[in-house]
Amino acid sequence: MIGIIGAMEEEVAALKEAMEIEETVEQAGMTFCKGTLCGKEAVVVRSGIGKVNAGICAQILVDRFRADTLINTGIAGSLDAKIDIGDMVISTDAVHHDMDASIFGDPVGQVPRMDTLFFPADEALVQKALQANEKANPDIHTYTGRIASGDQFIASKEVKDKIVQNFHPMCVEMEGAGIAHAAYLNKVSYVIIRAISDKADNSATMDYPTFEQQAINHSVRLMKELLTII
Repeated sequence: MIGIIGAMEEEVAALKEAMEIEETVEQAGMTFCKGTLCGKEAVVVRSGIGKVNAGICAQILVDRFRADTLINTGIAGSLDAKIDIGDMVISTDAVHHDMDASIFGDPVGQVPRMDTLFFPADEALVQKALQANEKANPDIHTYTGRIASGDQFIASKEVKDKIVQNFHPMCVEMEGAGIAHAAYLNKVSYVIIRAISDKADNSATMDYPTFEQQAINHSVRLMKELLTII
């Protein structure tokens, strides 16, 4: 079973419309739509914003729906100058950029007493997502790399620079590491797919509403293509 998570309703609405929904389940304030999407058994759900919502959502998908693959689709801010608004980033791994227990000797980003700093994505899923986007959205660039997550909307160059210095990620958002963390603990596959809506700097509050829908459209096309090959 494939679990597809978007933080906002706008990120999953088109997928729900394309889905043959067989069952709708309400749990933890979330609506899980189970059915067939692009020929695959799937559950599509809006998690809500933030890492805690995302982690709870991922755990319900694993426990209740026996999801063995988690795909997080949505939008993000670019942290790399070469990645433009509209481009796509596919995770190779994910990190909590706002976790900091370094006073105890852990590196910034490390969840204390866990055995990993970065949560690796499924390599086969990453490659399939890359292929899917090159086919579905040939007019944009596709990048693979690290995704940093925190419970902050990044709209400051100073904060952006600190995240880049600490982790060297491709982009920053607010849910992916929560899902990656849950996938790691449950030993299930995951990948995060992020369309770039802004540059995560002082222009972010202006760019985000302008390019949000364009980014979501790219994500939906990628998702539909990806489901045909996994």
